[in-house]
Amino acid sequence: MKKIILVVLVIILTACSLRAPSELERNRQTWQASGITHYRYSLIVGCFCVFRNKMPITIEVKNNEIVSITYPDGTLVAETDPNYETFSRYATIDRVFTVLEEGLAGEAEKTTVTYDTTRGFPQEIHFDYIIAAMDDELSLSISDVQVLK
Repeated sequence: MKKIILVVLVIILTACSLRAPSELERNRQTWQASGITHYRYSLIVGCFCVFRNKMPITIEVKNNEIVSITYPDGTLVAETDPNYETFSRYATIDRVFTVLEEGLAGEAEKTTVTYDTTRGFPQEIHFDYIIAAMDDELSLSISDVQVLK
């Protein structure tokens, strides 16, 4: 009887570990498998924020480190800029995946996302943190992803 219980337990644990990866996991794996380590992209952070008229910002990343963040007029967003902390939260594709994962895990009441079909990165993300509240929504839009050498 103990052997049967043990066999059943092993089958259940094996089945649990063989679950299909989530859409987020599949796309994160696609992004990581692309091997892109130096890239630039445009980001629009949509919210009821003071910087809305300064979008899109351009972000350059190398080896998962921020190289630069610039406003549309070419002005560098310095670390002393009051918006730097907010922008840096989304300043690599890996960081965007982390924010998305948090939203999908329940930080937001509703999260929707569309992914780039080739490279897997999130193109459009919409968070509604409290469905019954106004002015708490956040959207991220990633475009013009360029691979750099």
